[in-house]
Amino acid sequence: MTTDSNARMDDSLIALRRILRATELYARDLAHAVGLTPAQLRVLQIVGGNDSVTPKSLATQMGVSQATVSALVDKLVAQGLVERVPSLQDRRQTNVTVTKDGHVRLERAPDALQQRYVRAFLAMADWEQAQLVATLERVADMLDARGLDASPVLTTGEIRASRKADWPEPVAQEPVRDSGGSS
Repeated sequence: MTTDSNARMDDSLIALRRILRATELYARDLAHAVGLTPAQLRVLQIVGGNDSVTPKSLATQMGVSQATVSALVDKLVAQGLVERVPSLQDRRQTNVTVTKDGHVRLERAPDALQQRYVRAFLAMADWEQAQLVATLERVADMLDARGLDASPVLTTGEIRASRKADWPEPVAQEPVRDSGGSS
């Protein structure tokens, strides 16, 4: 490898690291500002842009499973930001709607990282968009990441919120003592 190749390789790794750091920092800022993950904010934005949304349509829009959407909606319901309401058209169906607190949280949320990206992407010429998509797909292939499940939400880790935080802390058990005579 030539010195130029090494420099370009380093430049490419630095660019990837900047993207990862921007994603991490945005998630941290979002959590600090409004107590949401990027995926939760996206659910809130989709629901807030409509009167009500079915979990199935949320899953389709976000490119994730209904189980993932259910976990995200559960978190938002627990925070009082959305609620599940019976459908007026179909009693078997449940819709998700934004509460007043949800609208307030949406207004306070910083501009989503993917929205900044979308604005910049849409401002590019068609050939630039195609070139960027091809390059990013190539990078995904290089990292063996093409087959990974992903949605159009810029965040690190799993989209589905970790359930670990919901688990109760283990209770310390007293050691079992032999009350019988022999040791």
